[in-house]
Amino acid sequence: MTTAIEQGTVEIEIDKDGIATIAFFHPLSNSLPGKILNKLADTITAAGNNDDIKVIILKSAGERAFCAGASFDELIAINDLETGKTFFSGFANVINAARKCPKLIIGRVQGKAVGGGVGMASAVDFCYATKFASVKLSELAVGIGPFVVGPAVERKVGTSAMSMMAINATEWYSAEWAREKGLYAETFEDVNKMDEAITVLANKLATSNPEAMSMLKKVFWEGTENWDTLLAERAAMSGKLVLSDFTKNAINAFKSK
Repeated sequence: MTTAIEQGTVEIEIDKDGIATIAFFHPLSNSLPGKILNKLADTITAAGNNDDIKVIILKSAGERAFCAGASFDELIAINDLETGKTFFSGFANVINAARKCPKLIIGRVQGKAVGGGVGMASAVDFCYATKFASVKLSELAVGIGPFVVGPAVERKVGTSAMSMMAINATEWYSAEWAREKGLYAETFEDVNKMDEAITVLANKLATSNPEAMSMLKKVFWEGTENWDTLLAERAAMSGKLVLSDFTKNAINAFKSK
């Protein structure tokens, strides 16, 4: 029997028009262990370097949660600083891969996004969601903070909205709230309507000038050139906190609920 840390998949499909769909999955509400996060980052990077690909759609499999953040099973097993930093670098690697990818990335958020999932939705270039895609930054509730995803979320929704989520860490914020703050471009009544809109946009982009899109993306992400270093420093902050007695007690209390 495989453990939760060993489970999960990342798959990529490329259609004849150069539209690549990258889909990740984990049976525990798409909460992602480090191995899957690394594979996801590598897949995004490879897609960015593939001349046959014009545009990328990033999605998760399943009908419910988009992404419940990082693997809780892996989190509770951390016993040293280096392991902690490596663990929290998982979503940092995905965010940086999306940031540096020369292709535009369309996000498809069909359900709730928590922690790293909010960071992932913030790291794409254009994000569609359903009305069920509420968001939460729950890190403070387990004794840490949204340090790694913070820069990506803040870039999309602003300091005020990001700090609201970070401080009120047990509160769900609605998909409509996230759209008003700029995280989502548009929200839809159901998945079918969202997928229709994604198909229309992806096909438009697939026939657009690749060089122009790449140059546009660089413009969009100006000022983030230090994120390789910044997110590594943020991962170390969380890695240190997860070793504290306070955080261990908070995690155990969360587990027992």
